[in-house]
Amino acid sequence: MSVLLHRIGRTAYHRRKTVLAVWLVILAALVACVAAFGGRLDDTFSVPGAQSQQALNTLKKTLPAASGTNAQIVYTVPRGKDVTKPPYATAIADSLAKVARTPQQDAVITPQQAHTVSPDHSAAVAQVQYPLQRAEVKQSSLDAVEAAARTAKADGLSVSVGGTAYGSRGVQVGPGEMIGVVVALAVLVITFGSLLAAGMPLVSALLGVGVALVGLMALTPLVSVSSTAVTLALMLGLAVGIDYALFILSRHRSQLARGMEPRESAALANSTAGSAVVFAGSTVIIALAALSVIGIPFLTVMGLGAAGAVLIAVLVALTLLPALAGFAGERLVPKPGSRAALRARAAAGDGDDEGGRGRDTMGARWIRFATAKPLLTVVAVVGALVVAALPAGDLRLGLPDNGSAAKGSSERVAYDTISDHFGPGFNGPLLVLADGPATGPAAQRAALGVAKELHGLPGVVAVAPPQPTKAAGQSVIQVVPAGGPEDQRTTDLVNVIRDKAGAIHTATGETVSVTGTTAVNIDVSNRLRDSLLPYLGIVVGLSLILLMIVFRSLVVPVKATGGFLLSVAASLGLVVALFQWGWLADALGVARTGPVVSFLPIILIGVLFGLAMDYEVFLVSGVREEWVRTGRAKEAVVDGARHNTRVVTAAALIMFTVFAGFFPTDDAFIKPIAFSLGVGVLLDAFAVRMTLVPAILALVGRAAWWLPRPLERLLPNLDVEGSGPAADGERAAGVPVR
Repeated sequence: MSVLLHRIGRTAYHRRKTVLAVWLVILAALVACVAAFGGRLDDTFSVPGAQSQQALNTLKKTLPAASGTNAQIVYTVPRGKDVTKPPYATAIADSLAKVARTPQQDAVITPQQAHTVSPDHSAAVAQVQYPLQRAEVKQSSLDAVEAAARTAKADGLSVSVGGTAYGSRGVQVGPGEMIGVVVALAVLVITFGSLLAAGMPLVSALLGVGVALVGLMALTPLVSVSSTAVTLALMLGLAVGIDYALFILSRHRSQLARGMEPRESAALANSTAGSAVVFAGSTVIIALAALSVIGIPFLTVMGLGAAGAVLIAVLVALTLLPALAGFAGERLVPKPGSRAALRARAAAGDGDDEGGRGRDTMGARWIRFATAKPLLTVVAVVGALVVAALPAGDLRLGLPDNGSAAKGSSERVAYDTISDHFGPGFNGPLLVLADGPATGPAAQRAALGVAKELHGLPGVVAVAPPQPTKAAGQSVIQVVPAGGPEDQRTTDLVNVIRDKAGAIHTATGETVSVTGTTAVNIDVSNRLRDSLLPYLGIVVGLSLILLMIVFRSLVVPVKATGGFLLSVAASLGLVVALFQWGWLADALGVARTGPVVSFLPIILIGVLFGLAMDYEVFLVSGVREEWVRTGRAKEAVVDGARHNTRVVTAAALIMFTVFAGFFPTDDAFIKPIAFSLGVGVLLDAFAVRMTLVPAILALVGRAAWWLPRPLERLLPNLDVEGSGPAADGERAAGVPVR
């Protein structure tokens, strides 16, 4: 692989105009495809094989309005007034008549028809039904509903619009994201000491993200792509794109500082640091692509979309970056005597002090401090991470609803008003599909019997009259739970109804299934919770095997995997403390606390796994190289890791700032994901890789590099750092080989 990457780097450097043109043509072609065929983003969740999904699929054929989406119009009157009396009742009727003329809607159900007037007559709720999924309802249709409904404000009514037609707004690029990019540029300038060198990783990453996002949007006519999938691809593509380019360009600049010819240096950086980038990118891609085995379509698309963004980031780093280096030429060479030159030479292990170990950098001083009393360091770091992980024991999973929308938004106001006047269960009613052999009046009596059985269950607030469907003997019954959509009581009620299905069938002859948006979300969360440990097992097993191959050691893989698990657990603990328990929620702008987004732990595991392996390889490979050269175990930890600490620090800070840039968004899906990934990167890079790992290596000494002979013969020799081509290239360039 190193030889191939060397050739790719040399060719890209030589044919830089062609390489740049190819990437620009690809981007232009994808933009043209989106303009001509691009579809809409789809934030609908489904869980194939689950009872709720099967019943929902049936309703799409027999009662499309019940299986589609809806908008809720909430009217409230001033204190002491009656919403059912003039002039308020007249104003509501007039506004609903206008709503009935808006496009795409199938039916407008008045508060009297739906029996949704509050007991104190201070609020009323009307429903607008669409026989379509949320992605198919145009924003212009919702705007028309809001405009028509708010004509009632002239008579003193307060009006808000919400419902399942509203949800995640997904892809958002605002000031927060731009600030993250600006901070990343500042970190790059400090790292390289050159605006030209700092701009190259940013340019290559932005082009790669553009290709990835436009390519994902071009697939929308063929597959359902959620807005969250696009935003995740944007976050990851930008973060890893900058980091991968940073790793390769740092190696290139180090070699230029030592006098290597630019074209040979670009090719050599591609074969050495580029090999590590391929390894790191492959681990992220494998972990994200493995999300498809869970069997939930939206998560499959999310994982594959993010994996595609990472793949493009790797390809751009290996082809476009050497081309950009070709355009820059010798202008990337650090000026002799400058801090950038000294740092670059030190990173190459070609410093000024005796032994060629270079100046004592801040990273070297930190590692020396961490390894001075290694046992104390291990106990302190592990103890701190375990304490941070403790809240994760209370982890509850769920999918956000409009109760997690931004405070002051129309959908959030509607949600809170319904909860206050009707109870939280009215925001997440369950649909029970009753199907039996009876027809005509007998079918109606059987459905009424089912409704009576449901009304007697604990946790049920109200049961609506059965609504017949197009299928003979089939009806839909709306059940209002006592708890909200994210409440554990609602989940318990769904389980109770399913457990009682046999008894209901015996009593009425009807087969019942629980469905609706709330039940589908519960089934999605259950599927993800059940898949979490098997998925974690796959990732842990993969990390052990990969690192055993890379480092020819037993201790290093076990230590790296243990550190990865601590990082994940601590990150989840902090997520629970903030988003579930509400610690510092107001200060950090969290709109509402509740269950953690159900797919967050799996996304966190997949992404953090690849990044952890990335930092592990960059730091420990230098330690192993120094150990092989000198045979001094403890000294090798400091001398081997010192040259990569600055690059890893910069990479982690860039990754953190990119993720943190998405945290200010009000999107209930993106905010916790951005927080967990940002915190996870900081913990893994600084607490685990740069503190815990050196301490453990210093503590175990020579045993860190022991591997049983049977495994030594069995495992392939994977030259991730490309040491062979590196030595050959340095000799060919006249640079002394370390």
